[in-house]
Amino acid sequence: MNGKKGSIEINIPSATKAKVLPEACKKSGASSFSFNAWIWNVWEFCKEDSNRVLFSLKVGLAVLLVSLLILFQAPYELFGNNIIWSILTVAIMFEYTVGATFNRGFNRALGSLLAGILAIAVAQLALRTGRVTEPFIIGTSIFLIGTVTSFMKLWPSLVPYEYGFRVILFTFCLIIVSGYRIGTPIKTAMDRLYSIAIGAFVAVLVNVLVCPIWAGEQLHKEMVKSFNAVADSLEECVKKYLADEGLEHPEFSKTVMDEFPDEPAYRKCRSTLNSSSKLESLANSAKWEPPHGRFRHFFYPWSEYVKVGAVLRYCAYEVMALHGVLHSEIQAPYNLRITFQSEIEDAARQAAELVRILGKDISSMRRSLKTSLLKRVHNSTEKLQRAIDTHSYLLTSNCDPPDNSSKPLPKLSFTLSSTLYDLSNQLANLDQSNDLQKNPNPTTQNTPSGSPPLARTESYHETMRKQSRRLHSWPSREVDAFEEEGGGLSADVLPRMSALESTAALSLATFTSLLIEFVARLDHLVEAVDELSKMAKFKHEVF
Repeated sequence: MNGKKGSIEINIPSATKAKVLPEACKKSGASSFSFNAWIWNVWEFCKEDSNRVLFSLKVGLAVLLVSLLILFQAPYELFGNNIIWSILTVAIMFEYTVGATFNRGFNRALGSLLAGILAIAVAQLALRTGRVTEPFIIGTSIFLIGTVTSFMKLWPSLVPYEYGFRVILFTFCLIIVSGYRIGTPIKTAMDRLYSIAIGAFVAVLVNVLVCPIWAGEQLHKEMVKSFNAVADSLEECVKKYLADEGLEHPEFSKTVMDEFPDEPAYRKCRSTLNSSSKLESLANSAKWEPPHGRFRHFFYPWSEYVKVGAVLRYCAYEVMALHGVLHSEIQAPYNLRITFQSEIEDAARQAAELVRILGKDISSMRRSLKTSLLKRVHNSTEKLQRAIDTHSYLLTSNCDPPDNSSKPLPKLSFTLSSTLYDLSNQLANLDQSNDLQKNPNPTTQNTPSGSPPLARTESYHETMRKQSRRLHSWPSREVDAFEEEGGGLSADVLPRMSALESTAALSLATFTSLLIEFVARLDHLVEAVDELSKMAKFKHEVF
């Protein structure tokens, strides 16, 4: 029911699968090919974000510096075996961004300090009670600490400090148990706290001084990338919808799995919908960072980025809905879609331009007036609404067009004749074919010399009949399915075809209404970006 011309399907491999590996991969054996493919994947992974390699090198450097305390004799004699805690601290505390490292370090330091104080207090209490009751007191304290910390880290308001409660639990247990066996709990606790402090200091020093990766900068870039992804996906969807003539839709399994290799902007927009947790994590990490780079004042409104991201996802939902109409089973005829092509393209172009300008303002940290832009977007949308309202008769097959003789519309008249009245013409041809079949012995002398033979005429009408039934059937079925239902035209075929034709035309109305709803949601997006620019003190620029 796609209203498209017949086409030949040519399977072209997707861009991601068509990447050519080095020639050595093709000429080598199976084992060598898998190794070279793995190397290629690693290279692409590193090329996508070079900070990943930088982060790995920084962790290796920090662990090496802490390990020198064990490799050299002097610091090892001073701290003993407890210096291993510095290596564990670096491995656990070192995070991808500076803000996440500060956050993890705060939890680590506070948890270790509280655990050390509790361990020393419980150890002193157990020593005063005597050797008989000492293990019972230690065991009871371990049970209570494990129960309380595990319960508190599940409390909603304390979820950000979940790692700190975990540090309290395992640090307390290790200090109290090892101190009980060694016999010097206070010295054991102090040595381990010193080792933890050394590891935390090295981790922070390397992360801040050696090519720092700021969470605020990552959040800023991620937000700009999301704006561009939504704008690109909108234009890509509208362009493909209006240019989708004679193209086959993907298989149902590919549609369910969202496998659209020829739509890269759609995949980026889909990742924008799943970026909520990522933006919140980056915003929470950025709050721990000192003023840096372009963000040079304290208490920067990082939480506003999360709000803007939420409104942007609110708009991206409409783009995904447009994409769903693009790949739906029921499609409006192509010549009906191009009837409103100029209005749809203008509205989509103006909306995408506004989204890109909003992202550009955030990227450059400038505040511009967007009144004229919003006015242009609204004007283009009103034109689309007026076009749909004026020519709404095209969206229903049982309505006659109004008398617009004073205002000639050649494009719309052509579309009307080629969409809504094709069915009646084809059925008339089908009736002629049936008449020919009822009178199989026409006189040859009445046949003009230049007319085609009867067999050729019947073949033509048979082709038109099959095309009509394929065109006006949903779900899509072969022509044989109609033959099995009783052959020929039954009394309910015409109403069914008319209803299915109206349903197909209404899919165009669905697409345009979703586009108009997207424009309506842009007002909220503009307000959110303006609020962010005010709180972040963007430079004012007259647009």
